[in-house]
Amino acid sequence: QVSLVESGGGLVQAGESLRLSCTASERTDKTYAMAWFRQAPGKERELVAAITAIGAITHYADSVKGRFTISKDGPKTTVYLQMNSLKSEDTAVYYCAADMQFVMITRGIPSSWGQGTQVTVSS
Repeated sequence: QVSLVESGGGLVQAGESLRLSCTASERTDKTYAMAWFRQAPGKERELVAAITAIGAITHYADSVKGRFTISKDGPKTTVYLQMNSLKSEDTAVYYCAADMQFVMITRGIPSSWGQGTQVTVSS
């Protein structure tokens, strides 16, 4: 539905911060709810944070509440994930996702996925 490209991943020390960004690679006049998922080795893909098209509703996994903040540039298809106080358990490939319906994201079946960016947190 829309092509997404993530950036900002890397290797950081526990307790430090990192910001991921994701943007649509194609021009569109549509607005999307967007989200960040992550998948660590041996684990299922997990919804980390999600936001509606205008930011009225947000969702965070319990494991990141108070540490991560999702935001987007108004209704445009650019989304960020500010990750503070990173822990080794946050190590995973992080995937950007988008869908015109927020509920599709919370159900784990968004229509669009990015390729993923690796985040590694050293202890």
